[in-house]
Amino acid sequence: MLNDEDRRLAMKYAPRLLFDQNEPFFPVRLGITVMRQEEESPSFRRRLAVNHPDVLAVVEYAIYYDYDIQHLYDLEHVWVYIGRDGEVVDAEASFHGKFLKALLRGGSNLSGTWVDLYVQPGKHALAPFPEVFELLPGFASSTQDGAGAEGLIYGDFFRGILASDGETDRLVHRYLQTCRFTPSLSYSCWEYADREELFVSWNQLFTEIPERIRQELARLQLLLPPRH
Repeated sequence: MLNDEDRRLAMKYAPRLLFDQNEPFFPVRLGITVMRQEEESPSFRRRLAVNHPDVLAVVEYAIYYDYDIQHLYDLEHVWVYIGRDGEVVDAEASFHGKFLKALLRGGSNLSGTWVDLYVQPGKHALAPFPEVFELLPGFASSTQDGAGAEGLIYGDFFRGILASDGETDRLVHRYLQTCRFTPSLSYSCWEYADREELFVSWNQLFTEIPERIRQELARLQLLLPPRH
């Protein structure tokens, strides 16, 4: 369970996420870990340095979507570093398996305790400015012909818990082909910071994800019966 103090911090410092106007998928849960000393992230392969004299705590947001436009299961991350006086002193965000600095020079994308981050259309990588997405190979094709190309994926933390096969991948591909879209390249803020039900502990989210995937696959089997 997420204790009251950690929930308060998570909601206070929740990054502002700006989505493309045509985005079909939005976060369904945010798994929160508040770190007050140097330790390994429980959900991303990295170690968080919280022993800097300017840093009081780091709030890790493990942002879960049921879908990326190319696959079932999507987990993104934001790390917000809180200073001794309650100010945001740094931030980082996941970007296709790696992570980037999330604060622009001079903090121009910081409003109080909120870091503004753009979300790649369909793919959900995060960056402090959206133009970087258009430089990625496959930016356009991923939301069109590439929709569903990867079927069901899952991170290292779920190996041995989740599994896929050709039939599952084909089912996910069929569904995501119905979700194809063209990014508008116009972004707006998705309001969620006051939606308390979205904020859970990482341990709770880790438990929920396999069941969410099983339920989603059952839904797709009813929605898209086998072709004969």
